[in-house]
Amino acid sequence: MAEQTYLPRIADDLLKTYLQTFGAVCIEGPKWCGKTRTAKEMAKSVIFIGDPSNNFQNRTLAEVSPYLVLNGETPRLLDEWQEHPPLWDAVRHRVDVLGEKGQFILTGSATPKQKGIMHSGAGRIGRLRMRPMSLWESGDSDGKVSLKDLCQGKITPQLTGEVALDRLIHLVVRGGWPGSLTLDASQAQLIAKQYITAILNDDASRIDGISRDRNKLEKVLRSLARQESTTANTSVIFRDIKESENDEISRPTLVSYFDVYNRLFLTENQRPFSPSVRSSMRLKQSEKRHFCDPSLTAAILNAGPIALRNDLNTFGFLFEALCERDLRIYAEAFGGELFHYQDYNNQEMDAVISLPDGSWVGFEIKLGANQIDAAAENLLRVQKSLKTDKANTSPSVLCVLCGMTKAAYQRPDGVFVVPITSLRP
Repeated sequence: MAEQTYLPRIADDLLKTYLQTFGAVCIEGPKWCGKTRTAKEMAKSVIFIGDPSNNFQNRTLAEVSPYLVLNGETPRLLDEWQEHPPLWDAVRHRVDVLGEKGQFILTGSATPKQKGIMHSGAGRIGRLRMRPMSLWESGDSDGKVSLKDLCQGKITPQLTGEVALDRLIHLVVRGGWPGSLTLDASQAQLIAKQYITAILNDDASRIDGISRDRNKLEKVLRSLARQESTTANTSVIFRDIKESENDEISRPTLVSYFDVYNRLFLTENQRPFSPSVRSSMRLKQSEKRHFCDPSLTAAILNAGPIALRNDLNTFGFLFEALCERDLRIYAEAFGGELFHYQDYNNQEMDAVISLPDGSWVGFEIKLGANQIDAAAENLLRVQKSLKTDKANTSPSVLCVLCGMTKAAYQRPDGVFVVPITSLRP
């Protein structure tokens, strides 16, 4: 059966750069986000370690003689390498011996514990993170505005067209999974629900061979879904589970479950931002909680399009998650990093992009155009407070990222307004 036409990914160029820099590259990310397909586009040969053919012959070969599976035209792809973790050291050693760049591509949807791995691979193996598709990659953004240009204060004012609420809801429920792009919302959500079921039934225990309580695993996921796009700390999650589910779970167990979900790339939190170590501002250090894709949050909450249309407060959190997923993907394409800002004066910015030159950009994320004025006022208020701080480390650009606006432009007060459906790297 022929493969579908490959849709270019933002990670393509990053992978080329990594292969020119390192002897091997490990592409990490959640299952089904397109890692293997992207790697195959650049690989000259491939071996699937998890292939069940001939009673998992490839995995057996890796266990008996790991160096044999490395033989092949380079770059050679080792798919699902974590099925036999010692392959990491075999790759690292082969890279050392050959002393050449771009020899291997490893793909994996889980990070194994370090048991069986002797060396970190530092300097030899680069790690590249992939995520579900952004709106630009899936063809749902017209790309009229470059985030890189925006971060330099440069955009061309232009009409971008109407965006319906139902369209945004569909994009959240469907998610950025390459295999769901042509599905309707009900089909896409069914896949997302089964995705979560597979993690609960199998992956959460198979990742390290430790049997875990499925019921408690699911309750932790439900609590995390209820706290999507918030800075709820471990104590809040612990209390939420106890109050909502009337069940006992110890804090060490809760923390261990967080670790499992992180190693499966199911969750990816948004770190807090500090403008400068010299700043006198007291900053909160809580991470903003996210799943790797908002479709998973909707699936866990059992929130389909009708439910989200009737609960715009909940949808607002999921829309924010979609925007921050895309901002992270776009920013990393040109060396930026995604954060959020929150201080003890109750001032906050939904998203911050820190740039390699030390400058940074502040974002507020709003669903409707009627919220733009208040969002811009908040951004300007935070900027003013930072300018009066002794370190004077204020954002260089301010932007309201909006869902239902039909234009990209700069307001008279200097704040930019951009629709998420018109953004690209």
